[in-house]
Amino acid sequence: MSETQVGRIIRQISGFYDVQTATGVYRTRGRGKMRQQKMTPLVGDWAEFTPGATPAAGGYLLGVRSRRNALVRPPVANIDQAILVVAAAEPDFSLNLLDRFLVYLEGKAIRAVIYLTKTDLVSAARLAEIKQALAGYNAIGYRSFMSTPPFAEPTLAAVRATFKDQLTIFTGQTGAGKSTLINHLVPGLTLATGEISKALNRGRHTTRTTELFPAADGLVADTPGFSSLGLLDVSLETLRDRFPEFAALAPNCKFRGCQHINEPNCAVKAALAAQTVMASRYNDYVQFHAELAGQRPTYRKSTKG
Repeated sequence: MSETQVGRIIRQISGFYDVQTATGVYRTRGRGKMRQQKMTPLVGDWAEFTPGATPAAGGYLLGVRSRRNALVRPPVANIDQAILVVAAAEPDFSLNLLDRFLVYLEGKAIRAVIYLTKTDLVSAARLAEIKQALAGYNAIGYRSFMSTPPFAEPTLAAVRATFKDQLTIFTGQTGAGKSTLINHLVPGLTLATGEISKALNRGRHTTRTTELFPAADGLVADTPGFSSLGLLDVSLETLRDRFPEFAALAPNCKFRGCQHINEPNCAVKAALAAQTVMASRYNDYVQFHAELAGQRPTYRKSTKG
């Protein structure tokens, strides 16, 4: 009987899981015990399996190891970083949507890198405004990339340099150009690209499956985008921790559990007044806080004595 090996799931096809090891890629099937335990492997999982005599002979998947993180959409596990693709236009650049994505990724402990596409579709003045906003995100710790003209090779090379030893996903607005960006970043990889529906100002979903591809000594995944994104997996109590610049200031607030809304002697509001935190970020935080407060369930008091 073959000894158990460990590899990474790089592809899922109709009940088969392609597991990559140092000796090759094994196409495995899940054991019945996995199905009984309702264990659902994801692309990116580190999996234990019994291989056949050769990679071509396949093998059987036994289970997956503990995950550092996992997303439902896209269904990928153990992600190190996300290239958050946003467009300067078509669809319109939105700081609010950008912050929604960042809040989500912070909760999953996924490092976010921002890539601005379609820089040729806006005026010089508008592009300068967007650059100024992204400079604020750079100061927080979110690295950003852009070039005019789009997809300039020096910029692409700088992005590729972030891939080494990382599992990188691409996410962002539908229609922002994720697949097109990947096609430029990974030579020889041609992924389906879609057109923008101008009437709806959003893109058509074009990515059908999730698969990991080798790139610049790392792995990348092309993943479906979103036309909108709610505040996923975040509570009213933990929202403040999803804004790194606020979390850094929180120890200086008067109250330990300060929500940075109405409390006196709040270090975040003081920084806002001093213009050392971005007003747009704070405004989005307040909006998200209000949205979450509205989601809280209400309970009627019992009329029984």
